[in-house]
Amino acid sequence: MIVFDKNKLENSVLIEEADALQSAGFIGKEQLDFMKKQLPALNSHKNILIRIGFFLLGTFLYSSICSAVSLLAISGLDHYWEIFPFIFGIIGIIGSEFLAQKDYFSHGLDDAFILGTILCFGCAITIVTDFNEVLPTAIIVSMVSLIMFLRYLHLLSVLIFYLAFTTTLGYFILEYMEAGQSILPFFMMLYGAGIYFLCKKIINDLTDSYYYNGMLLIKSISLILFYLSGNYLVVRELSASLTGGYYEISPEIPFAFFFWGFTFVVPVLYLVYSLKNRDRIMLWIGFLAIALSFYSFRFYHSVLPIEVALTLGGLIMFATAFFFVGKLKTKESGLTFKPDRVSNSNTFLNAEAVIIASTFGMKPEAKPAESPMEFGGGGFSGGGSEGSF
Repeated sequence: MIVFDKNKLENSVLIEEADALQSAGFIGKEQLDFMKKQLPALNSHKNILIRIGFFLLGTFLYSSICSAVSLLAISGLDHYWEIFPFIFGIIGIIGSEFLAQKDYFSHGLDDAFILGTILCFGCAITIVTDFNEVLPTAIIVSMVSLIMFLRYLHLLSVLIFYLAFTTTLGYFILEYMEAGQSILPFFMMLYGAGIYFLCKKIINDLTDSYYYNGMLLIKSISLILFYLSGNYLVVRELSASLTGGYYEISPEIPFAFFFWGFTFVVPVLYLVYSLKNRDRIMLWIGFLAIALSFYSFRFYHSVLPIEVALTLGGLIMFATAFFFVGKLKTKESGLTFKPDRVSNSNTFLNAEAVIIASTFGMKPEAKPAESPMEFGGGGFSGGGSEGSF
């Protein structure tokens, strides 16, 4: 299914890990440059600004091709203009395939054609359904984006797939199930938790690292979805918007006590679990969830003036940070305040492969000059004496 050459793809992973090791100071720049020369890899860019520039260039190229095709075919398809988005999507597939055959991976040009393909097919289905059906569009977008991820390993495509597939399930529950609005939050909680543990199992059993980043992204988004599905503010306002008929204050929801408890308990569990298992992504999500929890409470219950609440919150956060910094600044292992030499926590997973590739890719060392003093000889286990000088 993957279009790229497996050897070049593995070399790209190794070079990426070697970059992280060089940034951390474990290997020198000469070793890194030598590895890049010895290992043929895919054509990609890690600099986000360069990648955005090539993405804009690819967007201009893609739109120019579509415009040229439109001008050539508009006279013959004047009454069937709805077919043009499908043609544009096919052009995107051809362009993505051509760039992949030329080893463009996470380059910027390929991003434009891959995302353009997903957008064109989504717009095509929307036009065919007269802008009235959400479900067919979500299904097609999820299918196309999943294919783009599996074939081209495009990270944004897996995010689009997850959002489109989640939209498909939510819309199906609301439209085709009785009491769908009541069960939707609980279904999304189970769905988010299930996807999280499924991705965790897949990552643990993953033998090839090609799909690691995609699985990690879905796993992280599932944590966010799980919390938002039970957040009181989100559930209440979404229920009110689906019901309609209110102007200023949304009506109270059933099981309000459960959702209030969920709003404040889950972020604490995120923090405890992330500190215990040293999960940095979950730690940041936990901090954001705590901030949203307090915002949710203040949205309905303004206990203190905003300036007093912000001041007290800042003091509490400063005191908490000062306390933990004092506890962790002398620790050398485990949870510590010491700077992380390796920014990518996945670096050491392939460190052995990097070392092996570097070792076997080295050229033979130059033979040192022979010493003028000759050794050897001897018939008594290398004693060095044969009865002559």
